[in-house]
Amino acid sequence: MATVDKIRSQLIDKILAIKNKDFLEALDKLVASSSSPSDLVELTAEQKEMLEMSENDIENGRLISQEAMNKRNLEWLNGQ
Repeated sequence: MATVDKIRSQLIDKILAIKNKDFLEALDKLVASSSSPSDLVELTAEQKEMLEMSENDIENGRLISQEAMNKRNLEWLNGQ
């Protein structure tokens, strides 16, 4: 049986591949309605480290636009 982290990771991968805006909005409503403020997620040490690294990138101006990231992702997906 898959662990919660593995299931979460697989769902994230699938969600990232969805292009249909209406579907994503419906999924967002479903997820929002199924969680409560008391459903806090405990972050792993690795997740906390990644967030700290992200904050450091932001503070030091190591950013790219969403458009540039989309282009980079498409190139990677197409094997170019």
